Amino acid sequence: MIKQLHEKLIKKQISAKELAEDYLNRIKRMDPVNPDKSGHGAGLNAFITVTDKLVLEQAENIDKLIAQDLDLPLLAGIPASIKDVIMTNGIQTTAGSQILKNYVAPYDASLVKKLKDQGMVLLGKNNCDEFAMGGSGENSSFGPTKNPYDLTRVSGGSSGGSAVAVAADLSVYSIGTDTGGSVRQPAAFCGVVGFKPTYGTISRYGLIAMASSLDQAGIIAKCVEDVEIVFDCVKGKDRLDSTSLEFPISNESFAFIPQNCGMSAEPPQFPNKSQNSNFKFKDFKVGVPREYFIKGLNKEVEQAVKDVIKKAQELGAKIINVSLPNSEYALAVYYIIMPSEASANLARYDGIRYGNSPREKYFGDEVKRRIMLGAYALSAGYYDAYYKKAQQVRTLIRQDFEKVLDQVDILITPTTPSPAFKLGEKIADPLQMYLEDIFTVPVNVAGLPAISMPCGKTKNNLPIGVQLIGKWLEDSKLLTVAKKIEDVVKYINN
Repeated sequence: MIKQLHEKLIKKQISAKELAEDYLNRIKRMDPVNPDKSGHGAGLNAFITVTDKLVLEQAENIDKLIAQDLDLPLLAGIPASIKDVIMTNGIQTTAGSQILKNYVAPYDASLVKKLKDQGMVLLGKNNCDEFAMGGSGENSSFGPTKNPYDLTRVSGGSSGGSAVAVAADLSVYSIGTDTGGSVRQPAAFCGVVGFKPTYGTISRYGLIAMASSLDQAGIIAKCVEDVEIVFDCVKGKDRLDSTSLEFPISNESFAFIPQNCGMSAEPPQFPNKSQNSNFKFKDFKVGVPREYFIKGLNKEVEQAVKDVIKKAQELGAKIINVSLPNSEYALAVYYIIMPSEASANLARYDGIRYGNSPREKYFGDEVKRRIMLGAYALSAGYYDAYYKKAQQVRTLIRQDFEKVLDQVDILITPTTPSPAFKLGEKIADPLQMYLEDIFTVPVNVAGLPAISMPCGKTKNNLPIGVQLIGKWLEDSKLLTVAKKIEDVVKYINN
């Protein structure tokens, strides 16, 4: 989609301003933002803030460059949205919480700056579970985000607003965050592609932190090719994030935008694109972990994923049944490590340094729950029994993946154990809500790259997602395979 829109812009078949206006009109029609920002907006409720004036100014600047017949990056003039836990200079950034209702970010996150340097036009900030804590999109203090396939069902979380914006054509792509599945799970529920790269490949500088050893920016789009284009623009080492990694940039979409347009003046130097274009399924090894096909897995979800595996086998892939024995502990490990780190990160919102006061008035129930769980796990007398032990088991989970991924090229699993559930169905039962992340959490615990793609629908027309898990830092290979799986799914559905 990005390449097609880029071609129309360059050929002047449509202007960047017209494109932006088209998306703004769809947002106003399908997702009007509550003007007092008090929550519970009308429509899909995918946006907390719509930057209507800014996006038109940015689009007009791109049109000026197009008029000069300059060679522009693929993302120049393409309307995008950003999850509201990511800093955007001069724009309200709430993290879905009333405690930051009036907070305006004073700087751009590193990944936002990279996107601006490529000519992104920003439609606005997407709704999300408060401080990215939730698996349904219902924990936002600005009201729940609704699934575009069925307005009575959840969008998924915590990047539900981002997934809905892409699914409903309110944004071409969106940047979310994924701490335990928060990009992949809503992508599966909303029938779009959600990609969580290897931990450290995208800078976390400017992300409002929840659990620093698990948080990772991710990308949501309509197709894998669009995800790949955006990923190549935002990945790489950042001196402002000590956990970020050197990573080979390999996409010819980068182009020089002149300095007089307020963008980067120095064209980046990148190696040639990875030679993955000749990929074939023949002799390709696909691992199917038995622990991911468990009792309680929705039958329609199971069948849709198995249909993808079967078709890959017919095309020449070697299917290997594997075991990840310690993955059954991943959810328990996650819900010790994540609240522990969250309780430390959210201590800054004390009404003095950041946020409104008193905290107990402005924090939602889920945030309070996780802060208390984390503080308890880190307290004297319990640290060794809980947090330290969880870190030790985390190592075992990672070792399981290392052993299995030495035998196979990728793993295929369901993304979620069920399709999108009803609004209000699980919000009162935290344990049932946490179980929705059972297939995504192990990836974050191990720091692996993974992608969710639509692979069919239920008889009630609800999207189903299939998850591909790759090896550390083999994100480019994973995306190449994902494009082939995407073709397989199209073949099955046709």
